[in-house]
Amino acid sequence: MNFIIWIVIGGIIGWLASMIMKTDAQQGIFLNIVVGIVGAFLGGWLLSPLFGSGTINADDFSLVSLLVSLVGAIILLAIVNLLRRGKVR
Repeated sequence: MNFIIWIVIGGIIGWLASMIMKTDAQQGIFLNIVVGIVGAFLGGWLLSPLFGSGTINADDFSLVSLLVSLVGAIILLAIVNLLRRGKVR
């Protein structure tokens, strides 16, 4: 059951990040899930030591972990935009 919750929360985080970065029209539901989960890994690697919390990948469903995962997904989309277009939107 945790796997299904992980996929759903990852999809929601990826969708929110794509709405913030204005890339939602380019992505489907599958890519939103991938962005949310990979962004959570990136946020866990970069931001978790700063905030002292886990991410959604570490079965930590607190508000701080959701925000860390969201910021990680936004950073991931910014990197992808930078590599594809040469600028961050």
